[in-house]
Amino acid sequence: MPRLKIKQLLKKLEVANEPGLSNGQLMLTNDDLRPVNPEQRQWKWLNFVAFWVADSLNINTWMISSSMIQDGLSWWQSWICVWVGYFIAACFVYLTGRIGAVYHISFPVTARASFGIWGSFWPVLNRVVMAVIWFGVQSYIGGECVTLMIRSIWPSYGNLRNTLPSSAGVDTMNFVSFFLFWLCSLPALWFPIHKIRHLFTVKAYYSPAAALAFFAWAIARAKGLGPIVHQPNTVYGSTLAWAVVKALMSCLGNFAALIMNNPDFSRFARKPKDALWSQLLTIPLGFAITSFIGIIVSSSASVIFGQSIWNPLDLLGMFLDGASSAERFGIFVISTGFALAQLGTNIAANSVSAGTDMTALLPRYLTIRRGAYVCAAVGLAMCPWNLVSSSNQFTTYLSAYSIFLSSIAGVMLCDYYIIRRGYFNIHDLYSAERTGIYYHYFGFSWHAYASYIAGILINIVGFAGEVGRDVPIGAQYIYNINYFSGFLVSGAVYFILANIVPIPGKSEKWCEVDIDEEVTWGRDVGDDIEGRTSLESGRKSPKINSKALP
Repeated sequence: MPRLKIKQLLKKLEVANEPGLSNGQLMLTNDDLRPVNPEQRQWKWLNFVAFWVADSLNINTWMISSSMIQDGLSWWQSWICVWVGYFIAACFVYLTGRIGAVYHISFPVTARASFGIWGSFWPVLNRVVMAVIWFGVQSYIGGECVTLMIRSIWPSYGNLRNTLPSSAGVDTMNFVSFFLFWLCSLPALWFPIHKIRHLFTVKAYYSPAAALAFFAWAIARAKGLGPIVHQPNTVYGSTLAWAVVKALMSCLGNFAALIMNNPDFSRFARKPKDALWSQLLTIPLGFAITSFIGIIVSSSASVIFGQSIWNPLDLLGMFLDGASSAERFGIFVISTGFALAQLGTNIAANSVSAGTDMTALLPRYLTIRRGAYVCAAVGLAMCPWNLVSSSNQFTTYLSAYSIFLSSIAGVMLCDYYIIRRGYFNIHDLYSAERTGIYYHYFGFSWHAYASYIAGILINIVGFAGEVGRDVPIGAQYIYNINYFSGFLVSGAVYFILANIVPIPGKSEKWCEVDIDEEVTWGRDVGDDIEGRTSLESGRKSPKINSKALP
């Protein structure tokens, strides 16, 4: 009897799908995984600009120059590193995003081409774990914004009696603030991606305006820009060069997850060009401006309080002590801007990617919306304040996680741009048939996994040094360029293996396919997955390595 009830419950939880699909199809597709319908491609170039302007205004970017200056760079050297680092990141974002913009498919589906139909689950799981952890952490930081908002209205909130035991790792005030931010995030998770763009538009106006107000206020209180802008670099020669390299890698590491999940958003572009210059220009510009504001505000803080305060929330908290009612109103407006910034960043970088990836892992039962709510539930249950309290170790391990993501990116981009030269067979991306060109060996691509492991191994010794082990100096140098080394090694190994043992579907010329000619929309999409292939659609096909076909 209980088993029957479980079956009935599972049946009710199944996602609505086209009738007649096989079990294999139900494990690979649902409406959220299929190529985006033309009616839902509503992201214009201006939406991508608003998206990245909104995403650039976050606390992490505000503080990114702090570690660079502490490593011995001057403020202007660190700022140039931010410009260059985020421009390089923007190039990677464009390269992954173009796949989504052309074929209108998400990251999990894109990964099937290089890692195999079933082999793609591991890269997807990597993204899920990172997204869920970061959702919880970013929500806790958002809770700190809520604390400032409430304290600016009711100062007595800062004296809220703690009723939680010390073993909880958090006091009552911070837990309540975190829970309120988490609760207010839930309605935003309900909206589909093609509509959530409006939230980023609102954030793109409000949050930068609040940051500029904070910028002007800090300069006015300090009666100038402060000492940091006059501080020269304190390192020279090779030490300076490696400090610059480390600064560039911190920018790329910051973007490792966003590089991977950019197809989740770019697939909603009206046309590929909408996701080109809007991203290449806005990313370095937006992140550089936020970083500059952070530098100047921190410099001003050293005049006002006698010390550099890089965390804007800490500085606002100090402004709040003894503030007048007018100043408290200003702090409320600014902290609301930071709260909105955290909400937008959490959705863009975490909840959407987690929801999309979970959909690929369990398409029969999960949609992007359901996956986003699962992400939120786990983010609450994981008690993120415990991770934040051990911030040094936590930051080290999460930063190191970029070596895993860079190896995945190296394989995927080499596969798309060099091996397949822009050609995807949409039918086979959703097919578990052994004859599919992405089935490889039992659904796994050994080419991709060998390359992925090679990209990790090149950095693994240096990572051990980063966490305190004694390692050769050469390994440390390699780890200093960890994103590049992981990306280049995995991509190079994949290129070599794919040419020694040709993979199915290798194209001899550049041929990106018009997705609207590739599949029929509506009910035919489900049929197309196990029906006709793109080569049967009447379109002139590219030269395919037929000898490699299984």
